[in-house]
Amino acid sequence: MKTPLIKVEIEELRLFKRGKVRDIYDLGDSLLIISTDRISCFDVVLPNPVPYKGIILNQISLFWFDFMKDLCENHIISSSIEDFPSEVRKYKDILEGRSVLVKKAKLVPIECVVRGYLAGSGWKEYQKKGSICGIKLPEGLKHADRLPEPIFTPATKEEEGHDINITFEEMEERVGKELAEKIRKKSIEIYKKASEYAESRGIIISDTKFEFGLIDGRLVLVDELLTPDSSRFWFRERYSPGKAQFSMDKQFVRDYLETLNWDKTPPAPVLPEDIIEETSKRYREIYKILTGKEI
Repeated sequence: MKTPLIKVEIEELRLFKRGKVRDIYDLGDSLLIISTDRISCFDVVLPNPVPYKGIILNQISLFWFDFMKDLCENHIISSSIEDFPSEVRKYKDILEGRSVLVKKAKLVPIECVVRGYLAGSGWKEYQKKGSICGIKLPEGLKHADRLPEPIFTPATKEEEGHDINITFEEMEERVGKELAEKIRKKSIEIYKKASEYAESRGIIISDTKFEFGLIDGRLVLVDELLTPDSSRFWFRERYSPGKAQFSMDKQFVRDYLETLNWDKTPPAPVLPEDIIEETSKRYREIYKILTGKEI
């Protein structure tokens, strides 16, 4: 199994941000984003990485960015090391497959979540309120039920701690009515197009989250897109509402952590080897199913 990459140190470049998964370097008018093999759950980075994870996140995002290019512009400049600045190319062995050069964008400070099915925090909120983010839903829905129509359920982007679900009206107050409407419309369009394609491959996209930015006033997709970190993927043939589903994404790790006596604050518990191996296997498998390629 490939040796996982936990952290990247490039002394010649200025570190812009070290996120939960990505190390980002500032190249002046662009950014170099490197997807490591770190994994976070409940907003806490776990101590041991998952082999191949960063490469898969990067490659599956590139696949979807290209797939959605007619629907929405994105921030990608290039994923080819040959196009990177000369001082970066000597790190080719580390960066190959897991890095991308992107345009700088003004981030819209909202997690743009689209849900087609009732799962995760949406299921928990529905059980308490009969609604999600202020959107009233039919009574009597079961865990993992398909919703009548995909819904847009925004959340705040928190630097520390958990993102907080908000209503669309609260999003309008934060970013403006016109931009909020545009993002909601675009998010649902992208989700529907992705879902239709995934269904043709035997996969249900339960829900996913997008991030948008502005470049010269134009709305662009940024960060990652429809990855196993940002989405819930279920096998259509195994789908059975009324319970938690077999997942091909990070939910597998969350489910394991829920069995432990851990309060979801640092330090996070070490993952057993079999959980790491199974997680890596599922990430690679969903990548192959959706893209037709292997890693």
